[in-house]
Amino acid sequence: MKINDSICLGRFGRHHRRHAVFLFMACTFFSPVQPKLHAQLSDSAAICLTLSETISKAQAHSPEAQSARHVYLSAYWNYRFYKANYLPSLTLTSYPELNRQINRITQSDGTERYVNQNLLNTDLNLTLNQNVWFTGGSFFVTTSVRRTDVLSDGTTAYNTSPLTVGYQQSLLGYNYLKWDRRIEPLRLREARKTYAEALELVASQAASLFFRLASAQTNLDIARSNYASADTLYHYAGGRYRIGTITENEMMQLEVNRLNEETNCMDAQVEVDACMQDLLTFLGMEKTNRIRVLPPESVPDIHISETEALKLAWQNSPEPDGFERRLLEQRSNLARAKANAGLKADLYMKFGLSQTGETLTEAYQRPLNQQYVSLSLSLPILDWGRGRGSVRVARSQLALTETQVEQSRVDFELNVLKMVRQFNLQGRRVNIAARTDSTAARRTEVARRLYLNGQSTLLDLNEAVAEKDAARRNFISALQTYWSLYYGLRSFTGYDFGAGKPVEYTLPEE
Repeated sequence: MKINDSICLGRFGRHHRRHAVFLFMACTFFSPVQPKLHAQLSDSAAICLTLSETISKAQAHSPEAQSARHVYLSAYWNYRFYKANYLPSLTLTSYPELNRQINRITQSDGTERYVNQNLLNTDLNLTLNQNVWFTGGSFFVTTSVRRTDVLSDGTTAYNTSPLTVGYQQSLLGYNYLKWDRRIEPLRLREARKTYAEALELVASQAASLFFRLASAQTNLDIARSNYASADTLYHYAGGRYRIGTITENEMMQLEVNRLNEETNCMDAQVEVDACMQDLLTFLGMEKTNRIRVLPPESVPDIHISETEALKLAWQNSPEPDGFERRLLEQRSNLARAKANAGLKADLYMKFGLSQTGETLTEAYQRPLNQQYVSLSLSLPILDWGRGRGSVRVARSQLALTETQVEQSRVDFELNVLKMVRQFNLQGRRVNIAARTDSTAARRTEVARRLYLNGQSTLLDLNEAVAEKDAARRNFISALQTYWSLYYGLRSFTGYDFGAGKPVEYTLPEE
């Protein structure tokens, strides 16, 4: 049909030739939807995901979200272990032993003899213990019974302690109960905030991967559209070349454009496949799935106050709790170093009842009083400065931590303020990029009509197409930056500025 068309067109005058060619090419040029329709049909089996759907899937199934849950659960059970130290504990113990050997036994007159022993000792002890956090000591109540069987002559003896009450205390030692009472609740609160922050960071990372795929899909759509246009121009420019309305150089340029756009299509498809696999892996979906993301065309009109954001960050971010925890841990280390370097004194005392007998009943009759008190002292005289050195190291570590925490607090505030300012400006950048994208698209349509009408050059058309493509890519990039900043701010502040309420997450099953 190309040869017949060129012969027929040759019978018209210059004005009629130009007008006929323009009409014919315009009708065909503005209908290159077949490649796009083919691309859409090929993606008809793909799963379409919006940004909110992608984030929901990521927070539910991504490896990073699962890791955040396990980290929180680990911190929670550590807290439960800490709480158990302040609750009463009931313990049942038994240490049976069989002794069949020759032992040296001290006699009543002070002499010693080697005696062949054949004994079976069994016992049962039930102890109730309660720690006292403000002193670091512990009370205990014990009841016990012990039986000794002399296997050589078949005799049996019992020893019982129906009730024993005692207390043990390190008088000058390190009281870990007191320090844990200050540190562990803070650690759990930090873990809860860290879990919420981690899910917001998962949302930010999901948004980044979402827009990477959106950018790749945009590049593929642009490449397909440009290839369709370049292919149409190349084929129908052949008619114009044969009737002498375009030069050979322009014809060759059109062929080069078509070949370049075909290469761009292949490169863009490779990029789409790579970005799609990254997003599928992050979402925990099967890699055989095909997905197509649907980026939002606009962003909410949100302006965040720097003062409000800073207040929310200090209130909801885990970092301030982390600062306080680090200082308390170093102060605890200093207290431990001081306790270990100086005088040590341990007090142990118990009061109760005890009795013996050849039968179990006799062993519980008319019990006798028993008391036991001990005080142990330990004072290092010569340790070559080891104790003093450990104290100085702990003080130095505390001073270093104080300096680091102070700098971290300043950096924390600066990071929040910097992100707020970037976010507030990014909303305007998105709006400008959207208007630029729309204007560049309209300009390209005008440039195409002018070129088909012979009123502009191919260079002008190529420039308009390049600006349109760049504007679309810039718009997608601006959207990516906006949503990454938005979820980054949510991770800092624990606040949903779009909904105007705090971020709420259901903690993992405890």
